[in-house]
Amino acid sequence: MASPILPGSGLGSGLDIGAIVTALVNSDKSAKQTQIDTQTKANTLKISGVGSLKSALAAFQASLKNLNSTTSPAFSGYTATSSNTSILSAASDNTAVSGSYSVIVQNLATSSKVASAAFKDGAASAISAGTLTITQNGTPYNVVIPANATLQTTRDAINSAQASNGISANIVTDSDGYSRLVISSNKTGSGSDLKVDGIPELKIDGTLPMGTNPSRTDSGAVNGVALDATLSIDGLSVTSKSNTVSGAISGLTLNLTSVSPGAVGSQTATVVTVGTNTTGLQTSIKSFVDAYNTLKKTIDSLSKATADADGNLTVSAAFTGDSLPRSLISDMRGVLTAPGAGGQLSVLSQLGVMTNGLTGDLAFDTTAFTNAMATNGMSGQVQQLFTGTDASNGLLTRMSNAVDPYVKTGGLLDQRNTNLQSVAKNISTQQAALDLRVTNLTATLTAKYNAMDLLVGQMKATASNITGFFATLNAQKSNN
Repeated sequence: MASPILPGSGLGSGLDIGAIVTALVNSDKSAKQTQIDTQTKANTLKISGVGSLKSALAAFQASLKNLNSTTSPAFSGYTATSSNTSILSAASDNTAVSGSYSVIVQNLATSSKVASAAFKDGAASAISAGTLTITQNGTPYNVVIPANATLQTTRDAINSAQASNGISANIVTDSDGYSRLVISSNKTGSGSDLKVDGIPELKIDGTLPMGTNPSRTDSGAVNGVALDATLSIDGLSVTSKSNTVSGAISGLTLNLTSVSPGAVGSQTATVVTVGTNTTGLQTSIKSFVDAYNTLKKTIDSLSKATADADGNLTVSAAFTGDSLPRSLISDMRGVLTAPGAGGQLSVLSQLGVMTNGLTGDLAFDTTAFTNAMATNGMSGQVQQLFTGTDASNGLLTRMSNAVDPYVKTGGLLDQRNTNLQSVAKNISTQQAALDLRVTNLTATLTAKYNAMDLLVGQMKATASNITGFFATLNAQKSNN
């Protein structure tokens, strides 16, 4: 709203009415405005601090989740290496034991791929309407084929309906323009052969190989029927429905990628070696320590007062004097000091991870860690301490659970932010009320001083008239 104060001096009084009114209004406004400004600054700082702390906690939880990954575990007590990764790779868990194994891959597990009889009109060949049933491992998968369908629209219908089941279709056309519908599955292993029925011209028995020179009326399995993977481990025969072989060697998973080179009976073996993962564990523990210290640094920066220009600790941070960060640090330290699931290894200090008495940060003594790892079986104990024996008792999970009440949706920080936003709204209401008061007071004082100025002007005019009247009388007397 525009100010009603008019600039310049009053016509009647000669006083600067605008300056007088401004001074009086500012005097009335000053104390409340200072209070509002102070509250606004402090509340805005706290809102920003809540956001910063929540972001830091979310980043900390993300780092814990990465370290606790089951697909790419950071705390594997043992590490498995393959002498020929083009044949197979290996991964270990905490039940593995040190040793080496000689592995020969005789053949890989294969999936089923079948082809229909050939159609002379290519992809545009007409296909009868009906329900096409694709059966695998005794499970039927139905595809509705509408009227006026072609080989191409049939292919599209299969892909649309059965992609989620790992079944796909395509069309292969020979040099004479004859086309076949080829249906594939991503499931491997003996007995997973596809069978297609329901529409006569597309009937296929995937247990019957088509051979190398099929006629155009032939249908069946392409490149043979589905097979299990076969391999030998230290001379012992093993079969697997999948090329991911788990359980054949305790604590190890073998990922087969190719058949071992050489003639059958004299193939070259791939050696899988399992050893303690000392270097990897050291790197992962350091990553945990760094993630904790990064979070601790953020908490400290949001909690501790800083020095002013004179060096005095008087500049408050977002959580200066607040119990929330102290409670958070206490909960986190409780996890660090509580005995874990590591058996004979139960606390971090046994691995050289200590708390700095002055800063509260974690420190990692790699020499102490190396000495601890000299104990037989310690690598498995380290993995067990951090990842646990179940989904809840590992240190990584317990630490994440400790900070979750603060960072989760609707948690302590969200509640704090809601309260601060309520305070911000109240401050805004106070500011609006003060602005209205200033506007009204300015208008009132301006009106009063303008009225005073008018009255002074009238009095000056009256005085001037009286003075002039007496001056005229004196002049008349002098003439007589």
